[in-house]
Amino acid sequence: MAPDEAAASLDVVDLKCPLPVLKARKALGALSPGAVLEVLASDPGAAEDFAAFCGATGHRLIGQSETGGIQRFLIQKGPSEPA
Repeated sequence: MAPDEAAASLDVVDLKCPLPVLKARKALGALSPGAVLEVLASDPGAAEDFAAFCGATGHRLIGQSETGGIQRFLIQKGPSEPA
């Protein structure tokens, strides 16, 4: 799988903090280590939230872009998530 090819996609457009991160955490739980989750969000604070989430959990934010007010994040699941 190419680094930007997502194994799953999560649409959290119109949801506000903390829901996008909570839903992403749940979606990542269903993926294998190394798999990529695509997240589409519109919350203005999502970029900061996902960067902090990845830093705290061992996942990697491997891509980020924005088009028409919709932010796209690519998160690669880490080897394991701390309890």
